[in-house]
Amino acid sequence: MVKINYQQLKKILPGLRRNILLKNYTTFRIGGPARYFFKAETKKDLIQAVKIAKRYNLPFFILGGGSNLLVSDKGFKGIVIKIQLSDYRIKGSEILTEAGTPLSLLVGKSIEKNLTGFEWAAGIPGTIGGAVRGNAGAFGGETKDVVKEVEVFNLKNLKTENIKNSDCQFGYRESIFKKKRNFIIFSVVLKLEKNSKKKIKETTKKYLIYRKERHPQEPSAGSVFKNIGIDKLKRDFLKKFPKAKKVIKGKTLPVAFLINQCQLAGKKIGKAQISRDHPNFIINIGDAQAEDVKKLINLTKKKVKSKFGIILKEEVYFLGF
Repeated sequence: MVKINYQQLKKILPGLRRNILLKNYTTFRIGGPARYFFKAETKKDLIQAVKIAKRYNLPFFILGGGSNLLVSDKGFKGIVIKIQLSDYRIKGSEILTEAGTPLSLLVGKSIEKNLTGFEWAAGIPGTIGGAVRGNAGAFGGETKDVVKEVEVFNLKNLKTENIKNSDCQFGYRESIFKKKRNFIIFSVVLKLEKNSKKKIKETTKKYLIYRKERHPQEPSAGSVFKNIGIDKLKRDFLKKFPKAKKVIKGKTLPVAFLINQCQLAGKKIGKAQISRDHPNFIINIGDAQAEDVKKLINLTKKKVKSKFGIILKEEVYFLGF
């Protein structure tokens, strides 16, 4: 393996920095330093950074808006590549947007152009690239519903490819981009529909009010666990736990209900706390440590499994552990 030091790396990757605290780049405000940190302003920057990381066998991580992410207190011993690509253009009912574009910006531009289908994303932090990777969704809508095509960089052949919606393998908080680490999302084509601006604004406002009233305002990574599909429940589950019938939404049982039933809302370890407002959120109430968050996650999984026989799956991604 060819070894290379920081000064040598910086010569071939201008703009590279080292020992950058990742807590400043995550919505959780938690995380130690990245050994190396690089902001990719263009596709060329991104490709160059990835190729250099591969050439020198350096671990790398592509960072978007920093939501749904828990970074270790020890940080990451590799290169964190922060995607800054955020150009977009609107043509008719389609939006062609680069991966680093904030969801909030796209929601706003959709409203301006009388385009519906993306209102559910109002108030969600993060970027469109991250939303596509995790098939983000809320209020009955999902990213897969509006994606027409995704442009990616394939790490196996170092070529750019276009992947149609039908080939993205979208599932509940899943996609081919999450399952296969060889794809880096460059850009996305969103297909929306024309509608009344008044109606779109009303729907967006309703969702924003809901989030403000029911979601914690403290720093967090968003939902920690995936909700449970009712088809995954044991046959006698609703007989044993009849209260669950009242909270089932569509075909999903909210994990927040299970956590509440285990009387874990408000539980603290260090400066990390399971939110009382929404128990599927763990919040940072003041310089929380990643290890404290992990302990709360493990405790929650243990209690829910013991009481309900359900094994929770994390929605949040762990980096550096």
